[in-house]
Amino acid sequence: MTVLAIDSSGAAASAAVTDDEKLLSSFSVASAEKHSATLLPMAERALECAGKKISDVDLFAVVAGPGSFTGVRIGVSLVKGLAFGSGKPIASVSSLEALAYNLCGFDGIACPVMDARRGQFYNALFRGGKRLTGDRLIPAVELEKELAAYDCPVYMTGDGYALARSLIRADNIRETPHRLTVSDAYSAAVCGLNNYRAGREIYTDETLQPVYLRPSQAERTRNERTKENG
Repeated sequence: MTVLAIDSSGAAASAAVTDDEKLLSSFSVASAEKHSATLLPMAERALECAGKKISDVDLFAVVAGPGSFTGVRIGVSLVKGLAFGSGKPIASVSSLEALAYNLCGFDGIACPVMDARRGQFYNALFRGGKRLTGDRLIPAVELEKELAAYDCPVYMTGDGYALARSLIRADNIRETPHRLTVSDAYSAAVCGLNNYRAGREIYTDETLQPVYLRPSQAERTRNERTKENG
């Protein structure tokens, strides 16, 4: 099965093409340039380098959140456009599950952290590829207490890595190689394929939607003004 995977939920944007779990091509950009300018060219180049056309894709996989509101919308919108009218399935992938897959093979707790501002992180915990928690929004102080209770190593990953290391001081936290802290569309492809095989989180170009764990800043501001004018 040919899978085209897209991840633009964090600071890095990436695209990958796989034959089942076998990686055929992968591109990633971690720069100040906007994902809206880089993502489609990367997807097209990934297909070209894999010797595939968009019509060859059997499954689209996209990281649908949580994460950057703008980044998530860009990725989801791109995949909806690429899959439009094709009838091909789209696997929605949690950004936190894809990040945890970066640490596949590590012994201990995989702790994805994405900066949600105000001393909070989008987070979930995994061990041995199994979920220990659902995707959640959690303050740094609460996550520190939770991690300190584990009697095994903890490895963080995600674009909130540096911030989390500065705020969370649990003694069992270990260093993670930088390359494994960056969003990777290959991980999204494998997670999407697993979802497809399990028959979960599968959508069409019409039904796919971003996944947010809280309202955007604009929505929060509007709600606050509505209450004030109440």
